[in-house]
Amino acid sequence: MNHYLNRRDFFKLGGLATAATLLPGLTYGKNDEIIIGHNTHKYRIRKGWGVLDAAQNPVNDCHEMVEDAKGRLILLTNETRNNVLIYDKSGKLLDTWGNSYPGGHGLTIGGEGADQFLLICDTDRHQVIKTDLKGKVLFKIDYPKETGVYDYPTQFKPTETAVNHANGDIYVVDGYGLNYVMQYDTKGKLIRHWGGKDEFKCNHGVIVDTRNKQKPTLLVTSRVENCWKRYTLDGKYISTIALPGTFICRPVIKGETLFGAAFRSTTEGNVNSGYITILDKNDKVVSTPGGSEPIYTNGKLEPQFKQDPFNVFMHPHDAYMDSDDNIYVPQWSSKKTYPIKLERV
Repeated sequence: MNHYLNRRDFFKLGGLATAATLLPGLTYGKNDEIIIGHNTHKYRIRKGWGVLDAAQNPVNDCHEMVEDAKGRLILLTNETRNNVLIYDKSGKLLDTWGNSYPGGHGLTIGGEGADQFLLICDTDRHQVIKTDLKGKVLFKIDYPKETGVYDYPTQFKPTETAVNHANGDIYVVDGYGLNYVMQYDTKGKLIRHWGGKDEFKCNHGVIVDTRNKQKPTLLVTSRVENCWKRYTLDGKYISTIALPGTFICRPVIKGETLFGAAFRSTTEGNVNSGYITILDKNDKVVSTPGGSEPIYTNGKLEPQFKQDPFNVFMHPHDAYMDSDDNIYVPQWSSKKTYPIKLERV
């Protein structure tokens, strides 16, 4: 479980007069509840949400989370005793399945209603696996030999997928492999590919951005470059969303809000690191729960860094926002902790 300093212990450290003076992204609610974030996006930390009996339902790396049409929260972990944990929004466990995804990493949901499906990226199996919501395998995408750039399966380590709901096309990014973007049709037939290590430095995540209904685009992570890159749906570069200091994971969109988890920043080591980055409809950072206040100078975002004295986050890997604007944060390399819930205030 995560451990936090309480308010009294925090004030003992260095004789701080007020936490808010030095840490503008930290305040307190009733009963010393910790509230993090900035501006219009502040969140109360709900400690203990989703914590289970590790002997019965263990996790290893909690990589990603999605929500189905029934409002169930589906979590992917690379613990093969139960790769998939399904929660309700109170944190109650509803179901589990899966024991064959040792590299379970990326989780995307597609389809509608009873026809919803999951896409699981497994970096150890070097595959993308399409399943129904109960875990039945529908088809697999193996290493893309037909591109001419992959010579053998282990070069392909897919980290994320995205679905174009308009036509069913599937985009796959190979963030731990050769860093290409592959576009497939609904049956898993390759349409095109682009990118590579000259274009991306760990293209860890991808999403189809439909906030502009007339002109949907593709956002692709380049994590080592601290940015998301925007493309047309057929792979032509448009622009870059710079997030200096932030090793950003996959982009996530809810309504007009764009956000993502960052497992560390360039100004820190790899111990208890990371925060959440939230952007508005104009792709401007408005809040960084667990991180420094977003400041723009001459239109450019200043480098950000972790600012989390209570060690709320260890290594955030994903963020999911529900219909009440609450955020759920799966974490990797975090001592087998369960996801953290941030409740919008």
